[in-house]
Amino acid sequence: MIKKKWMVTATAALTLTAGIGIASAAALSGTPAEGITYSNNGDSITPSSSAVNIDGHLYMPVRALGETTGKYVDWDDFRRSVAMTDKPQLTGKYSLKAADLAQGIKMGVGSSLTHLPGDPDNVFYSTADRGPNGQVDVNGKLVRTFPLAGYTPSIYKIKIADGEIQILDQFPLHVNGVDPVSGKANITGLPNIKGRDEAPFDTKGEKELSYDPYGLDIEGLAYNAKDDTFWISDEYGPSIVHVKRDGTLIERIVPSGWASQAQSTLVPARETLPAVYNKLRQNRGAEAVGITPDGKYMFMAMQNALRNPNKDMDNSRQVRIIKFDLSTLKPVAEFVYQLEDATQFKDLVQGDIVVSDMVVVNENTLLIDERDKFSGDNAQLKRIYAINLSDATNILGKYDDEKTAGKTLEQMTIGDLKANNILPASKRTVLDAVEFKFPYEKIEGVSLINGNTLAIVNDNDFGVDSKLATNGTELWTFKLPYTLGK
Repeated sequence: MIKKKWMVTATAALTLTAGIGIASAAALSGTPAEGITYSNNGDSITPSSSAVNIDGHLYMPVRALGETTGKYVDWDDFRRSVAMTDKPQLTGKYSLKAADLAQGIKMGVGSSLTHLPGDPDNVFYSTADRGPNGQVDVNGKLVRTFPLAGYTPSIYKIKIADGEIQILDQFPLHVNGVDPVSGKANITGLPNIKGRDEAPFDTKGEKELSYDPYGLDIEGLAYNAKDDTFWISDEYGPSIVHVKRDGTLIERIVPSGWASQAQSTLVPARETLPAVYNKLRQNRGAEAVGITPDGKYMFMAMQNALRNPNKDMDNSRQVRIIKFDLSTLKPVAEFVYQLEDATQFKDLVQGDIVVSDMVVVNENTLLIDERDKFSGDNAQLKRIYAINLSDATNILGKYDDEKTAGKTLEQMTIGDLKANNILPASKRTVLDAVEFKFPYEKIEGVSLINGNTLAIVNDNDFGVDSKLATNGTELWTFKLPYTLGK
């Protein structure tokens, strides 16, 4: 007979969210917690014994659910559900070794990562962002500097082999004509609109640079097999840019009112993003983009909450994910993604928890990269979540101002969301990179191969202000003990 012993001290080791305990047998004095649902690797299961509520905390009978060692366990308070997911196995580490772009400026990839169907499993496409940039103090004010103002944002074809990230090809982004800043077809990474975007300066912060209506701060990268093109999410707009395989810009999805502020005749600006997206926090724009395998729908996620109605919302947990019909380029749905609560962590404010990439597995299943601002031993949150949109509430056009509920979406608390019957996307942990001691801050590229191999890569920010002797870009691969999207 198995001795009925409860272990309530194992929460940290089992990667549980706050408020959940784990026990090793099926009996303990407490109130049975009715109405709780359970899943394992995304599939619903029914335990032989229900969880127990003790002093407002939920304790799960491990023996009734199966051994949870080697599993992540997530609690969804909105659905009163427990999700258990088997932990992955680290299968490879690869480092970028490439010539510096200039003295003190390293080569960079890793702002995104995508694998194309039909390509070898070790071949990916990636991007860097707007180019090397930093901040200097000028008369007590920090200004944004661009030491390589002529840098051209590009798409890179890369390969991982023998412990290295190899760059196979480069596709500079360009217009079908002449960019007014570069004086040639290639675009720059400079901001678009004076007075809205951060002002760009030279290396010393003394001379303000020109604004480029075609400039992009590229973050996410998605491939549409239906027409053999890429879509790129851009932090400036925020916008989503349609690009040919050779890097030619085709069109740009922007918020309402954007086109009147920037002359971009060579790249049509389609104002199909809701006007509320103009209320972004600078440099916290469109961070992630993904397309369903059938090419019907595109999803875009913001990096942080919008400043809606003001910058007090920098500490809101509500991030918007918007869904487009690719045949019309118009939004058809918008969902709430709720960031982790910063109070769970040490010395972390809510505004420093961000979304950094996305993989669209299918219309209802997405992978979301969520992280903090720390690196190395100080890192606390570097997770890839699988989210389910099948029962999430479509909020498109409903909470952009205070008219519907007395508050904007960004102002709402958990209680407000529940009172308005708003279900955020459910989320369960697929990878906790902190457990694997991933050393860098910015995991900004995520890709899924064959449904069961996960790849992550960091953005090295071109080594600006870095003291590392190495390039500082690493791509790691993990084997999932199940298949996503099956």
